Amino acid sequence: MKIEIWSDVVCPWCYIGKRRFETALSQFENKAEVTIQWRSFQLDPTAPATSGESVNQMLAHKYGMTLEQAIQKNREVSELAAKEGLEYHLDQAQRGNTFDAHRLIHLAARHNLQDAMKERLMKAYFTEGKAIGDLDTLVSLGSEVGLDTQQVRQTIESQAFAAEVKADEKRGSDLGIRGVPFFVFDEKFGVSGAQPAEVFLKVLDKAWQAAQYPA
Repeated sequence: MKIEIWSDVVCPWCYIGKRRFETALSQFENKAEVTIQWRSFQLDPTAPATSGESVNQMLAHKYGMTLEQAIQKNREVSELAAKEGLEYHLDQAQRGNTFDAHRLIHLAARHNLQDAMKERLMKAYFTEGKAIGDLDTLVSLGSEVGLDTQQVRQTIESQAFAAEVKADEKRGSDLGIRGVPFFVFDEKFGVSGAQPAEVFLKVLDKAWQAAQYPA
């Protein structure tokens, strides 16, 4: 059974959704038969590679709220993340463009390290305050998960996997995906948002049954 997940590495709900889905998958009897493919989605394709603007400031500007309101919103989502075992430091997060990070995830997929790369990028952004739009940061993170340092640098300095990222985005758009995370099970069932683990588990069971006993 194939599960495709559209998400962005700077999306706080995507990291929470990842953990909740992993919880569900750990309880799924047929988890050994599941393959997961991460699909690219950019919350803000126009974002600069790196920016001096804080995530709190960005949130305030984007939604027309005060800085204090933005700080409170990020505090609330951080508390929800903590319930899933995640440590968010959104006051330290560095806003940046994620296109190169998505290209790096595609490179990692070629080496069966896609999930490890996705996880490392999210932790770097949400927990460690690293600039995931910075070349040297991406090279370091790629090498940490086991990718060849030179290959990572060459990939980021070129346009390698740019077409794959854009193809993911187009397919997501064609499917009507406007927000992330979004989970597609065997191209038959879709789940939007960071749903509770029990919701994911029910859909896993439903998709499995549909695959075993097609109509």
